Amino acid sequence: MKPIRILLQTTIPFVENDWHVGRFSLLARELATGSDGERRVEVTARDRASSSDDPVLSTIDRSDFDEIWIFGVDTGNGLTAAERDALARFRSRGGGLLTARDHQDLGSCLASLPGPGSANYFRSVNLDPVEANRSADDRFTKSVSWPNYHSGKNGDVQEIRVIDPVHPLLRRRDGSAIETLPAHPHEGAIGVPGDEPARVIATGKSLVTGREFNLIVAFEGGSGTGAKLGRAVVESSFHHFADYNWDTKRGAPTFVEDPEGTSIAGEPRLLEDVKAYVRNLARWLARANSI
Repeated sequence: MKPIRILLQTTIPFVENDWHVGRFSLLARELATGSDGERRVEVTARDRASSSDDPVLSTIDRSDFDEIWIFGVDTGNGLTAAERDALARFRSRGGGLLTARDHQDLGSCLASLPGPGSANYFRSVNLDPVEANRSADDRFTKSVSWPNYHSGKNGDVQEIRVIDPVHPLLRRRDGSAIETLPAHPHEGAIGVPGDEPARVIATGKSLVTGREFNLIVAFEGGSGTGAKLGRAVVESSFHHFADYNWDTKRGAPTFVEDPEGTSIAGEPRLLEDVKAYVRNLARWLARANSI
């Protein structure tokens, strides 16, 4: 069986003091390592080459990648028109897509992606249709505005609510549902846009206001128009995957000022659920395009 080929891609050129792709190295290692009985995974991790049309992103539909995981770490200019078109063609030929953004307008270029892009709600574009949600949740980091749901400290985990029926993405090897994901003080807002089959599969709960918010939206893909549209997943925060949130000793950009948690450092087994989740993602997103 051929390997699953995954591209991990940020929406900014390399800047040392920012969320460059090197800050997702533990994810890349986990995906590539796998375990007995799983398909081999080949991972390519890269940042944008420049602010103009990226040579990989703008031709992704002609690549041999089975899926692309995009970390939206820009503030609005992370994808060009040529790249958006190529990504749409990539999904139309069965390619799997994961997008992960964060608070306020971080990763807001994702809103312009056809299909799953409109599941992302930002401060300046594609606002949350529920007007009551357009308000600050995290009230500690004054430099960050809504959407900014506080699921906990970096370095801790959050308890999640898995929506019935339990999605295959959220099952451990023994069939039980995963219960936790890495926490973050100000996660973004996502929902179900309604223009193709999708549903919320997990929610979190703010430790500040008690508000429930969406963590993961899954798009089932399919072939309703004759094309084998690839599956997709929209994530409320790239911090579920960042090195810093799996191991705070790895460090973060200097503009991160939130107090750190110690739960994962004290109990590394708390990462078992997110590791099961990312392995599930690799297999599930690849199904339409690589079997």
